[in-house]
Amino acid sequence: MLPWLLLFICAPLCEPAELFLHPVLQVSPSHPPEGHSVTLTCKTLVLTQSPRIQLQFCFLKDGKVLGSSCSPSPKLQIRPMWKKDPESYWCSAAATTHNIKKWSQAAQIHVQRIPVSDVNLETWPPGGWVMEGNKLVLICSVANATGNITYFWYRGILGSNLETKTQHSLTAEFEIIKMKESDAEQYYCAADNGYGPVLSDLMTITVRVPVSRPVLTFGDSGTQAVLGDLLELHCEALRGSPPIFYQFYHENVTLGNSSAPSGGGASFILSLTAEHSGNYSCGASNGQGVQRSEVVTLNLTGLFSVPTEYGSRRLTPGVTEWLLGCLGCLGPIALALIFCYWIKRKIGRQSDDPLRSPPRPELQESTYLNSPDPRHLQSVYENVNVVRGDEIYSLVYHTQQDLEPAAAQYVMTHGTSEAFSEIYSSPRKIDTTYKDYEDAM
Repeated sequence: MLPWLLLFICAPLCEPAELFLHPVLQVSPSHPPEGHSVTLTCKTLVLTQSPRIQLQFCFLKDGKVLGSSCSPSPKLQIRPMWKKDPESYWCSAAATTHNIKKWSQAAQIHVQRIPVSDVNLETWPPGGWVMEGNKLVLICSVANATGNITYFWYRGILGSNLETKTQHSLTAEFEIIKMKESDAEQYYCAADNGYGPVLSDLMTITVRVPVSRPVLTFGDSGTQAVLGDLLELHCEALRGSPPIFYQFYHENVTLGNSSAPSGGGASFILSLTAEHSGNYSCGASNGQGVQRSEVVTLNLTGLFSVPTEYGSRRLTPGVTEWLLGCLGCLGPIALALIFCYWIKRKIGRQSDDPLRSPPRPELQESTYLNSPDPRHLQSVYENVNVVRGDEIYSLVYHTQQDLEPAAAQYVMTHGTSEAFSEIYSSPRKIDTTYKDYEDAM
């Protein structure tokens, strides 16, 4: 019993002076890349085997405890790490049962920044072209880098700086609000995060100009053309990026298409017929809608016609021009010929009128009843009207024609007084006013 009592009394006096050594703070990895996590480890050595000693570990940065609080774990993970001014880290180990606390020496973490790589320039709208007056967005991006990145935008091979931005991002944008035709150039960008600028490739930006309202002309003939000629329809938009596509219209019906791959105008050839007179227009487009020209009216000459027995027929331009030339040189003679032709037609029409000049029938040789063969003859009378002043008289002409035997017998039996009585007609008056319709016209 006495030995155990002596051991209990002497145990505190026999323990070593230090329960554990001063802790050491370790950083893993020692030079972490920016954006990666870091593990802090607080190492110490316990000098006693007493189970009553329990240590608590704390990690500090600039005097502030990291994490929620101290814990029995000697490790702490910090993520992510960014490159800033060097900062000092500590750790502590404490034996709460003995009221002992020891600190490590300060340690600095050197975070390594990742350099910029693979700088690329893109645009919106995509493809490197934009319409005049629209907005262009230049997008500069890097494939890999850490920390704040400074972006630069340049125009032209000589590098006229347009804009500079610094931000903690792998992409940055620069906007040109309203593009002009003079802004068509080569562009590039650069990015730098402290290791020197890295340039993108050159990108050519094309500014497309919408077509203006086109102008339609009729070649050298103007708005007057001759039937049968070849007419050149020429449509041209004074402004617009090539290629430009043209359409030609007659009374809003499409005649044909043409294009100008290098800009300028285009033509369409038309062989004129009588149906080609009227209103013409054209349209121009280069991908941003169609612009229509003003309507131009085409007047055709050479549409004269002459009467024929099959109706009227149009004269060809050559005949029309010959007639016009003859009328110009032989005007008085032509008028005299026309007048004589009119008088001749009038006289001929009057001679053909049955009321003014009645036809006289051809008289046949008379045959009397006492002819050798009275069985085959019969008297026939024809009545003809004759005009004298305002009175009309009837003239009777006597002819003979063959009779059948039965009819001849009847004539011989009854005599001539009954079969052939004279025929007279009394005079009658009629309105003989003659209206010459052609003279009235």
